[in-house]
Amino acid sequence: MKKFSGKALFLDRSDINTDEIIPAKYLTEISRKALKPYLLEDIKLDGFDKKDVEGKSVIITRANFGCGSSREHAPWALEENGINLVIAESFARIFRQNMYNCGMMAVELSAQAIEHLFNDFAGKETFVETDIEKNSFIFQADEHKQEIPFEIFEFDSMLVEAGGWLEYADLKY
Repeated sequence: MKKFSGKALFLDRSDINTDEIIPAKYLTEISRKALKPYLLEDIKLDGFDKKDVEGKSVIITRANFGCGSSREHAPWALEENGINLVIAESFARIFRQNMYNCGMMAVELSAQAIEHLFNDFAGKETFVETDIEKNSFIFQADEHKQEIPFEIFEFDSMLVEAGGWLEYADLKY
């Protein structure tokens, strides 16, 4: 099972599309590893610096993350950069499923919970700990700590535990 805890990267915008996650011009690369340096290269977000991605394992963002095309390259680019968890208000359906098919997590929280996270933790060095068995996140920055429960579908949980769709299929079929 992949790691779902670590330092958080806050992307304060809705509708971050797959072309911003990994630009289409790199889709001719023949390995996942080749996508790594181009993650979020074309994102349009005030104050964002590509160096902000370094050392981050979790993205916290707004609504409709992963909209645009249905390419699986977007989760691959995240994974190659050590990001296996994205927390948002909502996801594009295909992007969300591609995340789980890769054994990664795309967890939806309410708009109110996301707003709370941005108000209390954005701009600080924030660590997110994921307890998959309890379905809860613990966010911590300095002395401030907050536990937030989450829900995922049982089948998505099985995909995460197996390491993705292919690994799940190998176990079950």
